[in-house]
Formats: sequence, C-alpha cells, structure tokens
Amino acid sequence: MAIGAKRMCMPCPSIDQFIDAVKKTALANKRWVPPPGKGSLYIRPLLMGSGAILALAPAPEYTFLVFASPVGNYFREGLAPLNVYVEDEFHRATPGGAGGVKTISNYAPVLKALSRAKIRGFSDVLYLDSVNKKNLEEVSSCNIFIVKGNVISTPATNGTILEGITRKSIIEIAQDHGFQVEERAVPIDELFDADEVFCTGTAVGIASVGSITYRDKRIEYKRGAESVCGELHSALVGIQRGIIEDKKGWTVEIH
Repeated sequence: MAIGAKRMCMPCPSIDQFIDAVKKTALANKRWVPPPGKGSLYIRPLLMGSGAILALAPAPEYTFLVFASPVGNYFREGLAPLNVYVEDEFHRATPGGAGGVKTISNYAPVLKALSRAKIRGFSDVLYLDSVNKKNLEEVSSCNIFIVKGNVISTPATNGTILEGITRKSIIEIAQDHGFQVEERAVPIDELFDADEVFCTGTAVGIASVGSITYRDKRIEYKRGAESVCGELHSALVGIQRGIIEDKKGWTVEIH
C-alpha cells in the first residue's frame, strides 16, 4: 500500500495503523471465517480519494478502510486446473505506467480481454509485454510461474508486474524445497517446453494451469498432487493453517 500510495500521490497510513486496522477487522468478523478447507476470510485494505475535487489533481482528503468477506475458491473451476488464453491484442500494463502497483488502473484494462476469453470458455488471460509482445507478464489478477525440471521461472518485477506477496512466499518456499528459482524475462516460447505452469495471488492462492492456448495452439501441462504446484500449495497452506511450523514469522496470532 505504501508503494502504491507514493506512485499515486496519496498519503498512506503508518505500518502500525495498517496492522491494527487489519487485526480489528479480522476480530470483528471472526464469526464469518469459514470452516477449515471450506474457504477463507478475505481481508481487503483499501485507500481511496474521498475529498471533493473536479480537477485532475490529487484529492484533498482520503479514506483508509478495511473490509472482509468469506470467500470460496477464486476461480469457478474450484481446485481444477485452469485453462488460460494468451492475449496478444490487449495489454495490461506498459513501461512507465502503474502496472507495478496495486491500483484500479491495474485491473480495469483487463476486463475487455477477460470477458472475451471467458465467453470462449477460458478461465483467465495471460498478457505479454507491450513492447515486443514476446515475454510473459501476468495473468489478469495473479503472477505466473513455469516449471522445467528443477528450475522454476517467473517474470522479473520491472515496473509492469505486481510484486505479489504470495509470489514472494512461493519463491522462498520453492528455494527451501531445493528448487532453483529464476526471476527474469520469460519468452513465450518457453511455454511450449515447460513441464508445469501455475499462478499465485492473494485471492488465487496457488493455482495449477492445465492448459494454455496461444494463437489456436493448446499446450497441456502436468497437474495433480504429485506436481510441483501441489507440493508448494501444501507447504503454503500448511503454514497458513498452522499445520506446518512457521519458521519465517509470516503468521500473526490475533487475540
């Protein structure tokens, strides 16, 4: 939020204010936490301009709020592998823009391509870089990873890609499990030779990709409990639910 607020010329709550608000929201809504394995309580901090202004300028007043809602799986497929379409007409972000911060300008541009893909039966859309149209960037609401042997690759965060917290967590877990993780430019050609593909995000968690379609060519990937995605998913969810000891200090008990 601090990174995004600075880019969007907005004041930002302090770290203590932010954490206190999230804790109080979670406590106030604890009766809405779904049973284990049935979903989660999705908590969304939001910072928005609320002061009266018509000019093209930062607002004179801002509102910081935190809301919560019980949710199931983000995708309608549930835990089934996703079928993703590569978009080469529309772009999610451009160099110098706001693609690297979590703001509404990140999501509005994907709606046209996403709606079009869903009508055709796809789960989501994978976007390419807007300059050369040859490197992977992001899926509409999550980061993407490809697996080849013991190497896991994901596009580097260079200003057009969100530095997702789940992305960061999975990179650390993968390294702990002995995988070599590369953050770099990932050419679309590497999709044709990958063993697995998966996505990560706050709402998505970690989701396996069953197929990717690019220019009418469909590529299918390994999936299931024995996959790399399955291994990393079990580790992440295990830490979140307290089944696996948290040695990283990621979890916070709320009283």
